[in-house]
Parts: sequence; C-alpha cells; structure tokens
Amino acid sequence: MRIDKDLVAASATPLVLGILSDGEQYGYAILKRVGELSGGRMQWTDGMLYPLLHRLERVGYVSSSWSTSEAGRRRKHYALTPAGREALTDRQEQWTVVADALRQVWQQAQRPAGLVEGWA
Repeated sequence: MRIDKDLVAASATPLVLGILSDGEQYGYAILKRVGELSGGRMQWTDGMLYPLLHRLERVGYVSSSWSTSEAGRRRKHYALTPAGREALTDRQEQWTVVADALRQVWQQAQRPAGLVEGWA
C-alpha cells in the first residue's frame, strides 16, 4: 500500500516527536522505528527525515549532539526539548480530534444508504 505524500507530511512531525519522546535517537534509528511502527508500510528516506529534523531543531523542538559509536562512526543524535514535549502534547490533542472525526465519518459511510440513526 502506498501512503499519500500529504498524509506522510502531516504525520511526520508528530511521529518524530513521539519517537524522540522515548529517548535520544540518531537518524537511521528513527527511520527504522517508523518502519517498525507502520509494519513496514511507511518507508521514509534520508531525504525526507533530515530536512524535518533540521526544521524541528531550528524551531527548538529537538536538540542535537554528535557522538562516536562503538564501531567508531560519528553519529548525530537528536533529543526532544521541553518545547518539543509541549509541541508533542499539542499535536496529540489535534490528532485525537482528527482521528475521532474520521472514525465517525467512516462509520457513517459503512451504514446502508438511507438508514437513519434510530430508524430501523
């Protein structure tokens, strides 16, 4: 299944903030986690993730630091800031409203045509 790019774009910030709420991560680990959370149905690329991380850093939602892995590779790690935690809470509230509205619309769409609630 292909997920529409508009839906991917709309969900990218809350997904990344949510992933970072579990602790500091480097880019590849974030990409891998998105794949795991979606059952492999969302496959983000570096070209999609890193501009998002840089924007989140510019607006103060994430911070970054460099470290060296056990294998000797330098990795940039990203962490949620207090402002990022607040943004995550705000996004969770927004997505709850959207998800509830969609659930209601989809339930109505599954009813047989002409059936009015309370009439059988």
